[in-house]
Amino acid sequence: MRSMIEAGRRANRDRSWLWCAILYLIATAPLARAADAAVEQKAAACEACHGPHGQSTNPTLPSLAGQTSQYINEQLRDFKTGGRHSQTMTPIAATLTPDDMQQLADYFSQQTPMSSAATDSTKIAQGKSIADSSLCGMCHEAGLTGQNAIPRVAGQQYAYIVEALKGFRDGRRTNDAGAMQSVVHGVSDQDLEALAQYVANLN
Repeated sequence: MRSMIEAGRRANRDRSWLWCAILYLIATAPLARAADAAVEQKAAACEACHGPHGQSTNPTLPSLAGQTSQYINEQLRDFKTGGRHSQTMTPIAATLTPDDMQQLADYFSQQTPMSSAATDSTKIAQGKSIADSSLCGMCHEAGLTGQNAIPRVAGQQYAYIVEALKGFRDGRRTNDAGAMQSVVHGVSDQDLEALAQYVANLN
């Protein structure tokens, strides 16, 4: 008899917990929707240049869709603090709070990565050979999909990849503690372009 009473009490406690959880979800749902709408509104300003949902339609601007959250956050921070320079991004980042940066980073990391395509099969094969010999996948992961602070480069805009690689090689971009500069130091324009063809073709 006592065990039945205890079982009944446990069942009542379980039901009480369940109802509390349901009421909490109901009460917070409007707040969650409002927060999502606020983040989407902030993201809309980014999408004016970086494309719908962060899928870039400008070959010189990077796609943010599917990029790692940590990488986006750190790049925004570097634009804000001067670790990385851009006539466009530096003043924009200056207006962002740490919370803004994290929210935008999380938002774009959850979007579907864009698909790009290169058409020069000879350069793609050459670029793959360069990527393999340079051990690009050791940092950027298999398929160059990125991890943590290491960016996703697979499927990125070809022209943007070329400019980024040249920036690292020529010392114009230095906010990676020298890792990329050591990889592409002395590499010719032609080899960087072949590497970019391969990377852009990864989908």
